[in-house]
Amino acid sequence: MQPMRRRHRGLPLLCLSAALVAAAALLPDAAVAEGVTPFEARRLRDEVKDMFYHAFDGYMKYAFPLDELRPLSCQGEDSLGGYALTLIDSLDTLALLGDKEKFGAAVEWVGKNVRFDINKTVSVFETNIRILGGLLSAHLIASDYATGMRIQSYDDQLLHLASDLAQRLLPAFDTPTGIPFGSVNLKYGVDENESKASFFLPPFFLSFTAERLTLRMLLQITSTAGGGTLTLEFGILSRLTNNTVFEQVTKNSVRGIWSRRSKLNLVGAHINVFTGEWTQKDAGIGTSIDSFYEYLLKAKDGPGCCPGTLKRKINTLILLVNIEQAYLLFGDEEYLYIFQEAYKAAMHYLHHDPWYVEVNMNSGATVWPLFNSLQAFWPGLQVLAGDVDPAIRTHAAFFSVWKKYGFTPEGFNLATSTVQNGQRSYPLRPELIESTYWLFKATRDYRYLDVGRDILTSLQYGARCPCGYCHISDVETHKQDDHMESFFLAETVKYLWLLFDLAAGPDNIVENGPYKYIFSTEGHLLPVTPEIALIDEHCSYFGAFCNGGEDRGYGTSASSTKHQKANYTSHYSASNMFTTRGYIKGVCPGLTHAQKLGISYSDEEGNDIEQTSKSHEHHGESAVESSVQAQSSSIILISHQVATEQDEALESRSGSRDHADIAVAADSDSDSITRDNTDASLGAYTEELTEDTKRTSEQTEDKETVQNFQSKENIS
Repeated sequence: MQPMRRRHRGLPLLCLSAALVAAAALLPDAAVAEGVTPFEARRLRDEVKDMFYHAFDGYMKYAFPLDELRPLSCQGEDSLGGYALTLIDSLDTLALLGDKEKFGAAVEWVGKNVRFDINKTVSVFETNIRILGGLLSAHLIASDYATGMRIQSYDDQLLHLASDLAQRLLPAFDTPTGIPFGSVNLKYGVDENESKASFFLPPFFLSFTAERLTLRMLLQITSTAGGGTLTLEFGILSRLTNNTVFEQVTKNSVRGIWSRRSKLNLVGAHINVFTGEWTQKDAGIGTSIDSFYEYLLKAKDGPGCCPGTLKRKINTLILLVNIEQAYLLFGDEEYLYIFQEAYKAAMHYLHHDPWYVEVNMNSGATVWPLFNSLQAFWPGLQVLAGDVDPAIRTHAAFFSVWKKYGFTPEGFNLATSTVQNGQRSYPLRPELIESTYWLFKATRDYRYLDVGRDILTSLQYGARCPCGYCHISDVETHKQDDHMESFFLAETVKYLWLLFDLAAGPDNIVENGPYKYIFSTEGHLLPVTPEIALIDEHCSYFGAFCNGGEDRGYGTSASSTKHQKANYTSHYSASNMFTTRGYIKGVCPGLTHAQKLGISYSDEEGNDIEQTSKSHEHHGESAVESSVQAQSSSIILISHQVATEQDEALESRSGSRDHADIAVAADSDSDSITRDNTDASLGAYTEELTEDTKRTSEQTEDKETVQNFQSKENIS
């Protein structure tokens, strides 16, 4: 199919008016649009199901058993490890759709044919969320009669594969900080001589000292998301195999990252796994950091969405919310405490209502005024945290970018109201759809079904191609790219289907099954079964810092564990992992809650922040909610100068930055939004951010070099 003509931005004329009205209705104080009826919701759900099978059957016919489909040329490619990535990533979607025949056949094939004893160097992050998560989710569904998808001949083959794979990933965690390498060889691990990260460099690079040193340094760098998005999968595996080492290494990694946060409780984007030094100090909620926040919340203790039944008024247009408890996986107070601290810092320093920017983790100064597409998961996370009001406003702002182009670009510059150079593509990402699903689930407001219908229309008219669905290489021209990531079937289609199925009268294991489910960052279904969730862990974590020495935080010991030698075949033992001095099991009397949980921070650039704080003028940031006025289809700048006592106290300690909160409003009487109006709405931003952009534009090439190197960690 040819790309749509540019003047329609990928939307057919017959759907344009309804879609634009839906966009206006989405904004907080606009008139509520006439929602999608249950009958239409069923039709849209069936259309999404057809979308899944168009892509899945195309993969099975033209690409299987290679990793991913090239949907324009109808060919396959190996992109991760060469073990049928898309099939494994799609297993629980088949189960969700109730396709027992294809689910059973796929599980049987994977159990018989997939092996991980291969000489492949793979991304730890991607392998964990796509392969390990896919295997565990499918195992939990296939092995349980209560799901209705029990396979009679199934004998835990996927669990054995998952355990074997995780064992092969463990050598990546053998670092002085506990934060894992970004990649590991599945057959040889990370041997003692190659642990300086030169093990997969082309030979000609090694003949040049400078290049060799530079690349070694790059390969020692891991993104915060890469080191902090392992908890759910490894934790579940520990519960299922009764092997605590998997869960403990991932907890050590989270501690290794969090202990090196700044005094503002912010973390950077990339860190050196050997030294613990931040190599990229931009703090944000999107690229390279996003799922770090996500897994802190989803691994915390107790009810996840809200304690008990949430009944609160969101605004005058939305009915009282009644959200079922969505119990999250692990009873772990440590993750909850870290999430609360990290979330408060993010909302204070990163939030320019309704947008989020990237700031220097030490000073809080804005360095990157961008909306990037990975930020779009945040409103959904806020729903799970029970903070629905800002989620509604932010989702509306993010969706306005989709409306402008028909898709969300990888980067949209808030200061210039243009697509960021080098970030023009839309690789079929699910994050905005995911947040739409959670907001509809929380509010039952049918405006989110209108959003889903609009997104579905864009995908059908702009991304559908002969054998599947194509990446969009440029959101302005809608030029298609011959690639389809496995997460399109694992997440994008799944969340769309769940959205419409929920409105039609849900008939799936997530809504009607025997368990509460949470979703991994790859969208895999993780049931909160007694086997997984009920543990006696509160007194077993290594969280107390009792030696009274100078070292602060986890993983700061001068000594480190020995690196695993080549030909990795043996099982890792728990004793290999717990060599950091200064930490004992249990709790110590006389310590604060933070000290007991081991969350003291390293004092990197402590003097720098004090100097920076003194250089900033102190302006309070209002805790009063922005009033949104429905007067035009534009973004209204509303400055807040009133500060709460809590804000003032925080400002006096760490400094602040001038900024204006941004609110979104729409004309309730308008039945269309012109491109000019939309451009104007997105172009209204603060002079501060514009100046920050100018000051930091020269840093773009350096930042993009690191981001390109870490690109595979920025997928989901």
